[in-house]
Amino acid sequence: MPLLILGFFALQIDRGNIGNAMTDFFMQEVGITQFQFNIGQQLLSTGIVLLEIPSNIILYRVGPTLWIGCQILAWGAVATFQAFIKGKGLGPYLTTRLLLGLCEAGFIPAGLYTMTRWYKRSEISRRFSYYFLGNLFAGACSGLIAYGILHMRGIAGLSGWQWLFLLEGLFTIVVGLIFIAFFPQSPANPRSLIAGKSFRYFTERESAILQARVFKDDPSKLQPGPATKTNQKQQFTNWRILPHFLTTILGMASAHALGAYAPTLVIGFGYDRLQSNAMMTIGAWILLVLNLLWGWLADKYSKRGLMVFLGVLGLWVFQLGNRLLITSSNRDLRFGFLTMATAFMANWHAVNGAWLSLNARSAGERSITMAIFVMGANIAGIAGSQIFQAHDAPVYRTGWTIIVALCSASLFMSIVANAQYWLLNKFQKREGEDRYKY
Repeated sequence: MPLLILGFFALQIDRGNIGNAMTDFFMQEVGITQFQFNIGQQLLSTGIVLLEIPSNIILYRVGPTLWIGCQILAWGAVATFQAFIKGKGLGPYLTTRLLLGLCEAGFIPAGLYTMTRWYKRSEISRRFSYYFLGNLFAGACSGLIAYGILHMRGIAGLSGWQWLFLLEGLFTIVVGLIFIAFFPQSPANPRSLIAGKSFRYFTERESAILQARVFKDDPSKLQPGPATKTNQKQQFTNWRILPHFLTTILGMASAHALGAYAPTLVIGFGYDRLQSNAMMTIGAWILLVLNLLWGWLADKYSKRGLMVFLGVLGLWVFQLGNRLLITSSNRDLRFGFLTMATAFMANWHAVNGAWLSLNARSAGERSITMAIFVMGANIAGIAGSQIFQAHDAPVYRTGWTIIVALCSASLFMSIVANAQYWLLNKFQKREGEDRYKY
């Protein structure tokens, strides 16, 4: 778990630091417009969507240690290269964003699937929340880190945002090497690639216990092997996934918008340019705590559907507040609502993924379902990247209206997801137990 969390931390640092770079004249110095910046964000999400499922099929062939580790090294190299596109214009900017997305594709569902091979169903929601802790911790730290690094402007003739990409990209490359060196290959073979036969994380007896407890809890995990074309076809036509998928797309679109523009929005409230990066970490720290709390409550009370609904409801409330306050002169109040919207923008996301995983009927179905789930989050990125437009600045009246509409639709779909399982269980029982978890 610590290595998966560290990998997710690196991913979010490299994916999200462009929002901090914007506060250091990134667009002006590269030579792009705000619309072109948004296109680059869309290309990143598009790259992830394109290779999400192929990446998970490769995972089966080469194993999580080598494949995930190589992914981390690849996107770390691209992230580092971004430091050298100053003055290069649109082409290199779009190319790096697309390559970053292609290299990151499959990492999140690969991690989610790998965890299901190690843990029981009653432990999955918490572990998924722990995994997303890496993402959220990066969000909470990135602004503080950027606040320091952006002050390096002028050192060695580089801009602050160049140092940001350079240092954080090199950090990711180190993480990739650590992952390959230490991550255990499987419960049946708990050795890292580097250690080989000389070191096992668990004894043979402990390894047997690890596998037995998981297989006893969920016999479908006895069916290893790559997802077949039949699995893929079944999942893409599985109507039960649709409410989860739409909840994710509609709810996470605003998260992607805030991820790129939150520091810029804070500047618009009247706060200092560099200070805005540090200020936006407040909501990210609250989100980190809420993410853990939601996962713990979901597992403790076995109420994943309810926790997803409550999370999206909180998001809707605070985004509505942001829309209503667009003309307010009270900058502290506006910052408070933006902070709380950030705190609720994804605390329900990991629980939604765990909920989907629990209702999968085989290993192949579970892996494809996780890939589709993450594809939904990145399709949200394609939509969310164009919510805030230059012609709508600085109030962003249209942008905030769109966000409220999307969150309203997401809230409705979370209700539909709960209702579908309740209705299915009402008419379908298996050995006296509910067939579907909600």
